[in-house]
Amino acid sequence: MSGHSGSVRAILYALGANIGIFIAKAVAAAITGSGAMLAEAVHSLADCGNQGLLLWGMKQAKRPPTPDYPLGYGKEVYFWSFLVALMLFSVGGAFSVYEGIHKMLVPEPIERPMIGVAVLAFSLALEWWSLRACLQEVNKTRGAQSLWRWFRDSRDSEMIVVFGEQLAALLGLAAALLAVGVTLYTGNPLYDAIGTLVIGVLLIVIAVFVAIEVKALLIGQSVSEEKREAIRAYLASRPEVHKLHNIITLQLGPDVMVSVKACLASGQSASEQVRQINEVEAGLRASFPDVRWSFFEPDEHD
Repeated sequence: MSGHSGSVRAILYALGANIGIFIAKAVAAAITGSGAMLAEAVHSLADCGNQGLLLWGMKQAKRPPTPDYPLGYGKEVYFWSFLVALMLFSVGGAFSVYEGIHKMLVPEPIERPMIGVAVLAFSLALEWWSLRACLQEVNKTRGAQSLWRWFRDSRDSEMIVVFGEQLAALLGLAAALLAVGVTLYTGNPLYDAIGTLVIGVLLIVIAVFVAIEVKALLIGQSVSEEKREAIRAYLASRPEVHKLHNIITLQLGPDVMVSVKACLASGQSASEQVRQINEVEAGLRASFPDVRWSFFEPDEHD
């Protein structure tokens, strides 16, 4: 539950920052006519919608199991996370690429560029504040892993999406600020168009990486290797388990399913084996609170 509340906190930080940033960018884009600024405004608006979808997905994932969905709705958060990645690709990235190409074909001078520079600097500070809050939550779970390793191994789709969005926003703002600055220095609006195009490509690349990670969870991915080995070690250490044959884990949003095939001590009655299995499963849930479902199959062979 702590990881879930951390994800909500990071999303709310990002949502608050993006609402303020969108308003500032939209006003600045209307005043200056900057394509890079307009692309950034659209990107921030898309991010606000994306964070709303993530919050909705997390709420839907809490619904209890039903006969049609016996393992619950935990994986629904992956669907909404994947949808956010698609929106980041299309609404953010594709629009920025289109706007950049359009500005290259029909260059327009930037009006009142210092307003654009001031808004971008303000937005950069807000995005850094939001990304910092996101990294604080990420650091609670990644341990000694690098950010790249965490990104590849994490099973928290909401944090993957929020981190990807915030990183894209920060790099996009830096590109927009550079583009407006070079345009102001040279007087050539082509640099503004190039900056818009760079922002679009950047958003598309990050959206693809986010989509790849969420797709794995959507299809059905096990828990992380570290947790899987910890579960295996726990089960193998239980005195009731004579030999551990195999375990299968499945990440279902914030919940985990574990299937175990193991050999129990021979010569026991059926009721004694049931009692031992119940004790092993109760201990498993106590040691790993996110294990919501466990299935134990006693067998002499795998």
